[in-house]
Amino acid sequence: MSGIALALIGAAIATIFSGIGSAKGVGMTTEAGMGVLAEDSSKFGKLLVLELLPGTQGLYGFIVAVIIMLNIGALGGTIDMDMSFTKGLLYLAASLPIAFGGLFSAIAQGRAATAGVGLIAKKGEEFSKAMVSTTLVEIYALLAFLVSLLSVIAIG
Repeated sequence: MSGIALALIGAAIATIFSGIGSAKGVGMTTEAGMGVLAEDSSKFGKLLVLELLPGTQGLYGFIVAVIIMLNIGALGGTIDMDMSFTKGLLYLAASLPIAFGGLFSAIAQGRAATAGVGLIAKKGEEFSKAMVSTTLVEIYALLAFLVSLLSVIAIG
């Protein structure tokens, strides 16, 4: 397998796995939020914030993938078809923290956000507590993103 193929697989993995986690997290939170909105549509703004939070992991994976593709010339450049196997493997390895960190943290954040939706349903004034609790999971997504981002930058 060529280095360029490994780098492109890394870009795909970063996007796919973090995107799966985000879709699952946003989906479960939105499902819960729709039930609350059926009872009280004035809580839409608060619920929307909680529903969006698990989506950030997919964005982080996408950013890492774009930077990999920029570095290898797949976006707006000349693709380095002679890239070494080792360099391609490094890109693949650099994509793994956000791929798996994004997958698992987005699902966990979706669960936390869904619990926050339940809190807002009963006590709408407790939004800040729901937000802070949900945001705690984001720290681990950010750590995974930073490891992948800094690794990709170092390779490039």
